[in-house]
Amino acid sequence: MSNKLIMVTGGGGGLGAAICSRADQLGYRVLVVDRDLKTAEQVSQGLSDARAIAVDVTREAEVQALFDGLEQTPDVLVNNAGIGRFGPLMDMALSDFTDVISVNLTACYVVARACARGMQKRGSGAIINITSVNSLAPGPGAGAYPAAKAGLARLTEQMGLEWGPLGIRVNAVAPGFIDAGISTPFYANPVVRELRGKAVPVRRLGTAMDVAHAVLFLASEEASYINGHEIVVDGGVVSSVLMQLPREPAKG
Repeated sequence: MSNKLIMVTGGGGGLGAAICSRADQLGYRVLVVDRDLKTAEQVSQGLSDARAIAVDVTREAEVQALFDGLEQTPDVLVNNAGIGRFGPLMDMALSDFTDVISVNLTACYVVARACARGMQKRGSGAIINITSVNSLAPGPGAGAYPAAKAGLARLTEQMGLEWGPLGIRVNAVAPGFIDAGISTPFYANPVVRELRGKAVPVRRLGTAMDVAHAVLFLASEEASYINGHEIVVDGGVVSSVLMQLPREPAKG
């Protein structure tokens, strides 16, 4: 069991709530950070030792005030806050494109840098950025989301390179085909759920807790030699492209 402090942005629902719950199970003290205080409080009230904090992670002054007001720099930061603005690129408003980049990429840098400054003074810390399988491959109508998540994956590598010598490990988790978070409305269609579940090599959709387990592993001492990497949690979808294509039957 741990008595460390973990901060989860976007902790008010979906993947963030599951990450907070798993951290609580492992004995972490949890800071549930979300733009919506009500949802953050709903999550924190179900945990053993948690505090809900309302912050807009796209506003640098609010982020800095958050860390200035803490008695302790978190031992673990999970950059989970994210949004999607989906649709054809030809028709997408520039404001939607820039909002996705701002929340999914720029804000992660702002929060991580503010936290890393405190971690540097202590000489230890772990940061986990939530990317996506879209950081590895685009999807129809995904808008700026793949670009933002690919940028975050490369930023994760850069942070790991620069901050590893300071005692700060930085890694990423790339969820895919997860029945939670921003994908929840999509999987509300039972036909889509069945078709997609069958297309996953392990023959099911992922859960928020599947992602949470990977995140908390990277936060743990068991992952102390893992830095600058992106763990894909997708049931094998990204590596199964050849399985989706016809081929000549094996002979013999």
